[in-house]
Amino acid sequence: MFSKPQNPQTPPAPGASNGATQPMGEVKPAGPATPVKKSPSLISADLKLEGSLTGGTEVQIDGAITGDVRVERVTIGEGGLVEGGVFAEAVEVRGRVSGSITAKQVRLYSASHVEGDITHEQLAIETGAFFQGRSLRLQRAAPQAQITPPRQPAVAPSRPDGVDHAEARTAPAA
Repeated sequence: MFSKPQNPQTPPAPGASNGATQPMGEVKPAGPATPVKKSPSLISADLKLEGSLTGGTEVQIDGAITGDVRVERVTIGEGGLVEGGVFAEAVEVRGRVSGSITAKQVRLYSASHVEGDITHEQLAIETGAFFQGRSLRLQRAAPQAQITPPRQPAVAPSRPDGVDHAEARTAPAA
């Protein structure tokens, strides 16, 4: 009833018969799982978005966004504009950003115009790019188990005359 018509030039698959279904008890093992590749999203040049944009994917922004952008990877095209914070693993700017950028890798191309602080691990700025703000190095938190304060030697309190008089006590000679 719902079987796919077979091409008369190709032989039927082994073990298959015309119109017959397989018994319910047979389950074929699934093949190896292939990672699902995420396709990038596009905010086109004639699109204006008010509000935050979040997701775990790549975004190409050629339009205007008023709000924060929190994605895995973002590219702001030459006509693109973001008025808000940009938070991602990697950020490429060819357009305008009016707000802070926080990312591991940031690249400002020659046509870019950024007004705001950039917090980063790696920063590349091409000649001709406009950047007004602070460049801050992204600090990773150190593991707590490895941080131990240095031991301070015990200091005896000073006497009022300003001279420390350490009293040496010796055990009586036997």
